[in-house]
Amino acid sequence: MKTPAIAVTGLGMITPVGNDTESTWDGVCAAVSPARTVAALEGCEIDFACMVDGIDLDAAVGRRTAFRMGRYVKFAVLAAREAVADAGLDPAGWDGSRVAVVVGTSSGGSAHLTDQALVLERRGPDATSPAGVLLTIPNMPAAEIAIEMRATGPSMAPCTACSSGVTALSVARDLLATGQCDVAIAGATESTVFPIAMTGFARSGAGARADGDLSRLSRPFAADRAGLVMGEGAAVMVLERADDAEARGAEPRALVAGTGATTDAHHPTSPHPDGRIARAAVEAALRDAGWRAEDVEHINAHGTATQRNDAAEAALISRVYPHRPPVTAPKGVLGHCMGAAGAIEAGLTVLTLQRGVIPPVANLDAPAPEFDIDCVTKQPLVRPVGRAVSHSFGFGGHNAVVALRRP
Repeated sequence: MKTPAIAVTGLGMITPVGNDTESTWDGVCAAVSPARTVAALEGCEIDFACMVDGIDLDAAVGRRTAFRMGRYVKFAVLAAREAVADAGLDPAGWDGSRVAVVVGTSSGGSAHLTDQALVLERRGPDATSPAGVLLTIPNMPAAEIAIEMRATGPSMAPCTACSSGVTALSVARDLLATGQCDVAIAGATESTVFPIAMTGFARSGAGARADGDLSRLSRPFAADRAGLVMGEGAAVMVLERADDAEARGAEPRALVAGTGATTDAHHPTSPHPDGRIARAAVEAALRDAGWRAEDVEHINAHGTATQRNDAAEAALISRVYPHRPPVTAPKGVLGHCMGAAGAIEAGLTVLTLQRGVIPPVANLDAPAPEFDIDCVTKQPLVRPVGRAVSHSFGFGGHNAVVALRRP
C-alpha cells in the first residue's frame, strides 16, 4: 500500500527568542543569543541559560488549570494552541476520536520532582504539593493538550533524549499513514534549567563555562566551540494526510517526506566516533523519502557546540552530502532545548522551505578547518529550498532524522 503524503498544516512555538512562531523565526534569523544569568542557578558551576521570557505563563495558560502544570507542560499547551489555530482547525467542531496527540520530552517534570524532594525533607509531607505527581510525570504535556483539545485518539509521550521531538513527528506520521487518526498534534517540550540538571551537565563536561559575553558562548561547528548552552521551549505541529488537508481547503506549510531512526549502541553520552550509525538514520530518512543525497538542498544540523558531537556530525555531513548543501545550527541562538530541540529545529526547517531563507549559525565566522561543510554565517541566506533534512541526536545514542519538502 502506498504511504499517503503527510502535510504540516499548523505550527506553534515558544522559545528563548520568541513566544510564538513568527518572533522565534525573527530571533533565529537575527542570530543573537539571549543567554543570561539565571537567579535560580546562583551558586551553580553554570549559572546561565537561554530562557523563555516576557510572558506570564500562568495567565497565558489560564490560572484555573495552571496550578497542575509544570513549566514544560505550559510551553506545550501554548505551542499546541498556536499550531491548531494556524492549521485553521477548531477542536469544538472536530471528531476528537480521530485526533492523536504525540508530544515528547526528555526530562519531563524533573525540576518539580527535585523541588518537592527538598520540601519533603525540610518541611514534611504535609507541605508537598497535592499536584506533585501531575507536575512530574512526562506524559502530562500530551495529556493536557488532549484534555484541552478534546482529543480522544491515541496519545503518546516519546522520550529519546534530545531527539524526542523528531521521534514524536515520526510516530505521528505513522499514526496518520496507517489510518489510526486523521489529525495529529505532534512535537516536544522541555524545561531543564534548574540546579541539579545544570550541575549534571557541568560535571559531565558538556556545558560551556562563562567566559565574557554570554551571548557568544554557543558556537556550533567553530574551532573554538566551548560546549552547549542550555535552552528551553516547545514546538508543536499539526499533521494531516495531504489529501484531507486539500479537501478542507487547507494550504500545507510543508510535507513530511521521510523519517529515519537508529541507535548507536556505543556509549551513554558520546556519539559513535565514525558517525556510521547516525549516518544510517540519515540514509533511512532519504530512502523513505525516495531521495538521493544530492537532492537535499539544506541541512538543519543538530550542532550542539560540543567537541565530539559537532565533529561526528560534520564528518557525517561531508560523507553523506558531498555536494555541500548549506547548513544551519539554531542552537547558536536558542541554546540546547534538549527534548524540544528536534521539534523546534524541524519547525524552523519548515519555515525555511516556505520562505526560501536559511538562518545563519550564530557566533560562527567559519567552520573549524577540519570540517568540510558549508555553514551559513553572518546573515540569512536567501535561496529557494525545496527539500531539506533536520538531524537530531540524543544521549543514549538515539538518532532521528526527518526529511521535509515544499508542497
